[in-house]
Amino acid sequence: MDIATILGILFGTGVVGAAIFVGGDVTLFTDLPSMLIVLGGAMAATIIRFPITGVLSALALGGRVAFTHRKIEPRQLIDEIAKLAEVVRKQGPLGLENVEVDDEFLAKGMQYIADGYDPVFIRESLERERDLNLERLEDGQRVFKAIGDSAPAFGMIGTLVGLVQMLANMDDPATIGPAMAIALLTTLYGALIANLIALPIADKLALKSKVEEVNQTLVLDGIMQIRDSKSPALIREMLIAYLPEKHRGEMAEPVPA
Repeated sequence: MDIATILGILFGTGVVGAAIFVGGDVTLFTDLPSMLIVLGGAMAATIIRFPITGVLSALALGGRVAFTHRKIEPRQLIDEIAKLAEVVRKQGPLGLENVEVDDEFLAKGMQYIADGYDPVFIRESLERERDLNLERLEDGQRVFKAIGDSAPAFGMIGTLVGLVQMLANMDDPATIGPAMAIALLTTLYGALIANLIALPIADKLALKSKVEEVNQTLVLDGIMQIRDSKSPALIREMLIAYLPEKHRGEMAEPVPA
């Protein structure tokens, strides 16, 4: 579970809620028609831009990444790949069938090696899976970015609708203030949805895409090195290039002559 997302949303909601509670009546900031304009309008605009199946998939993907994202460090992957290479060196490719691998992408590559697939097939298959995974993350990012762009716009549209209705009923000056307050609520809702939910999740999906690209390319190279029967020490040394400079010294091991 990604505790940072939960804490961020709770903290942001808490700050705004506290300001509302201290400043006056909380019920003044709740208006169902305003919420419907923002949510309905943002979703309608997003569905126009993207296929509805893509929107639903992106919403599910965004929820998984935002709330259940588990970051895997490249150092962990390098250690695990080196251990798997040691298994292959001692027991042969079939020894991989008795090893449990948590990472699905790495597990699939190990299964390919254990089954004796051709290196060209292994590389093409894993590259295709990596690219499709990255494409799904990019599509999800675009959908949430679209929601983040549309929500404030429909907030402004709702405000304009409220102002028109208010100006059409100027006979009673006592109703102008409350009507103006309700009209402005759609702008508030749009800003909150965009800046507290949609755009942060879009950025998280973009970050996830970059992390996955590095991790899965690292895993792919490691799988191909194991398939080519390279030594664990040499594989480790080659994969260290994926690490930031400050971590490389911690992982380096002497390569046997």
